[in-house]
Amino acid sequence: MKRVLAGLLPAVLLIAACGGGGGTASDGGGAEDVTLTLNWYPYGEHAPFYYGVKQGIYSKHGINLKIQAGQGSGKTVTATGAGQTDFGWADTSALATAVEQGVPAKSIGVFLQTTPASVQFFTDKNIRRPEDLKGKSVATTAGDALTKTFPAFLKQNGMQESDVSIQNIDPAGKMAAVISNRTDVLLGFASDQGPTIKEKAGKDVGYLRFSEFGLNYFSNGLLTSKSTLQKDPELVKKMVAATQEAWAEAEKAPEAAAESMKGAAEQLPSPTVVLEQFRTTLTLLHTDATKGKAPGVNSVDDWKKTIETFKSTGIIKEASEPSAYWEESVAPKG
Repeated sequence: MKRVLAGLLPAVLLIAACGGGGGTASDGGGAEDVTLTLNWYPYGEHAPFYYGVKQGIYSKHGINLKIQAGQGSGKTVTATGAGQTDFGWADTSALATAVEQGVPAKSIGVFLQTTPASVQFFTDKNIRRPEDLKGKSVATTAGDALTKTFPAFLKQNGMQESDVSIQNIDPAGKMAAVISNRTDVLLGFASDQGPTIKEKAGKDVGYLRFSEFGLNYFSNGLLTSKSTLQKDPELVKKMVAATQEAWAEAEKAPEAAAESMKGAAEQLPSPTVVLEQFRTTLTLLHTDATKGKAPGVNSVDDWKKTIETFKSTGIIKEASEPSAYWEESVAPKG
């Protein structure tokens, strides 16, 4: 998802290869220094990266990982393509948009294969189905991927944009608008805003997940530049293998994975929220085509469906083959 942070520069988080968050990167016992830029400030979704560092998974694969906060998927994709970071973690819609604009970046494995895109609201609003949104005010951010796919979500469920009242609000303001009842619902990631709103307001939050109402597409994944793929494919393979292992191990130990994020950033949510965010993230790892497979293993057919969804919703103008966006030769296997 493209999100813009006003007035703040991203905090750079240096992670010791053998330790937890907040330290200075060590020499990792001869491991190669590698940078990973996230899509946003750290939140529960990112736990596997911190867990992989703490458990020595990355150093075992010869990588001394430095994790950096991001300012939205769009900026992460651009920075990755320009070689300003070795690897990025970003939304596939942002990648597809950037590739169409000539940014030389490619996916090396989408890990969140079920979109966390959702309509979020307090349960006392008695919203249970998309048609319950009729007449409701919706907080969204102009220009982001969710805003572009929301009309397709409505259409898929027999509605149109005129059935709701769209309120364009900056990313941080969306949560405040719902908490203060200035809007009925917001568009966001089920793995991000919802748990925070619940904690801040002390009220239960409900979701209409796009994926549960007929609209699914790829979300966040690992990417690198075409230059890195060409010049250092062995590094890419090591990063892919380490990341796949880190996600698989974190999935087995969600509490420990969430705990490994302690001290990652000043903006980090509370431990309770981080754990809930990560548990939600774990529900997003597969489609029907990849159930039972290791994290990050993608299906060509799922890529084709995602690309077609991006074209039909206007995220991209032309649909290219999956190979234009995804480097299958180094992507996770198994």
